[in-house]
Amino acid sequence: MSLDAARTSLESVDTVARAMSAGLARVVEKDGRLSRSRLDAVQPEAFELARTLGEVTAARALLDFVTPGTRDAQLAKVYVAEVVRRVTDRVRYGGAWGDIDTSGLDAAAAFVAAVHSTDALAALGRQLVEGDGEATGDRGFGDDHAAMRETFARFGQEQIAPLAESIHREDRILPEALLSSLADLGVFGISIPEDYGGFFVDNLTMCIATEELSRASLGAGGSVITRPEIAAKALLKGGTEAQKQEWLPKIAAGETLVSIAVTEPNAGSDVARLRVTAKPVEGGWRIDGEKTWCTFAGRADVFALLARTGTTDEGAKGLTLFLVEKPATISETDHHSFHHEQPGGGTIEGHAIPTIGYRGMHSFTVTFDGWFVPDSHRVGALGQGFALQMEGFAGGRIQTAARAVGVMETAFDAAVAYARERTVFGTPLSDYSINAAKLARMAATIFAARRLTYDVAAMLDEGRGHMEASLVKLTSCRDAEWVTREAMQLHGGMGYSEEYPVSRYWQDARVLSIFEGAEEILAIYVVARQHLRGLIG
Repeated sequence: MSLDAARTSLESVDTVARAMSAGLARVVEKDGRLSRSRLDAVQPEAFELARTLGEVTAARALLDFVTPGTRDAQLAKVYVAEVVRRVTDRVRYGGAWGDIDTSGLDAAAAFVAAVHSTDALAALGRQLVEGDGEATGDRGFGDDHAAMRETFARFGQEQIAPLAESIHREDRILPEALLSSLADLGVFGISIPEDYGGFFVDNLTMCIATEELSRASLGAGGSVITRPEIAAKALLKGGTEAQKQEWLPKIAAGETLVSIAVTEPNAGSDVARLRVTAKPVEGGWRIDGEKTWCTFAGRADVFALLARTGTTDEGAKGLTLFLVEKPATISETDHHSFHHEQPGGGTIEGHAIPTIGYRGMHSFTVTFDGWFVPDSHRVGALGQGFALQMEGFAGGRIQTAARAVGVMETAFDAAVAYARERTVFGTPLSDYSINAAKLARMAATIFAARRLTYDVAAMLDEGRGHMEASLVKLTSCRDAEWVTREAMQLHGGMGYSEEYPVSRYWQDARVLSIFEGAEEILAIYVVARQHLRGLIG
């Protein structure tokens, strides 16, 4: 099957996606606008629509990138066939979008049957196991980005990977020596312009760094970039020049470590329900309330904190962003809780939340009781906090997609190595058709996720792509669960043990669809809602 056949098949899927969109737009429209209550009534269809949009976009990115006759082209065709199968399953039995003409998908059946046949997939999988080069597709880098990738990959394998298992199994905090080395590498300033002491080149460089460090460890590698990224983007968007000059150089140098304090125990992704308050007092603000899932809160020097300065009736418009300083807890033995007091009586207290994976920085529940913040630490105008936080989250989401790619890649590498070396009944695991076919599908999935991540990074460089950042995060993070699960499965019983690190990859991957915007929220209230609004006008 040629790439032209793949393009024709993808066009059939795109036609169905447009029909799904149009049908759902009719359902959620009321008086010429999108109705939230009507959208809520069809959440499952909105979720599936968002997934479809992500997969179609990723498939198109692959087909635009690959060259006919290459192994990359084979991987692209495998992914397109995967998308045809998924979308066919979604629409075959109807939904709120109404009856859809699926004749185009029926016509694509021959393409799917050929590309996803056992013989074709198994043959490709064995090529990947036996061949040289990048099994999960070419990156298309120029010399500069290739050199950057090599630098971050070498650092990850030499300085992070040897610590990753002990950090995970013993629930350790990142060692100070590693934090110092990361600062020397420049990762804390990778999203900050040179004018403010950073090393920003472009969003692709940030994705490369995140991807390679995540291959070594999600919690101890790629994720250390996320919090400074989110805080820096908010400061660059809404901070005064004095605030930028004060905070950004220290963040870039790793002198000031950041934690993000947005989520609350009873609010989750619903920011309109945030209850932590900032009340005006002489010289500044008094912070009261409880935040949760504040990653790296113990070691951090400052929180980027979203607090309510208006009434609850104002929803997101009543929120303001603050930089809340605190003493850092620097201890590699006592790092699961902290308590600090201010001379004026304010207190801040935090306790780490036990998690199944994503260890190295710990996520905390943090309670503020009369904690004073000077007015100079308010970022942006009153009520501007939500918009500033979303500016930061766009970068955080594309970075999370890159984290997912890195975790998938290391899981795939482990699966290939084990399948090549392990024999069952005298035959290498990779020779069995079910395993070889699985490896081919895994490689195609990773290739698509990476290509879309890089494309969206380029969009962000051009000042667009915020919705697409949510789209690629949604797609790649769900795929990371499947890829790491299958890598674990290929290891059999050893995959369930801690003798091999593959179990850690799956445990880490599970968090990706939850943080930086739970997949349901992203799918329904960001991707689908924005897409449908555009159709309704």
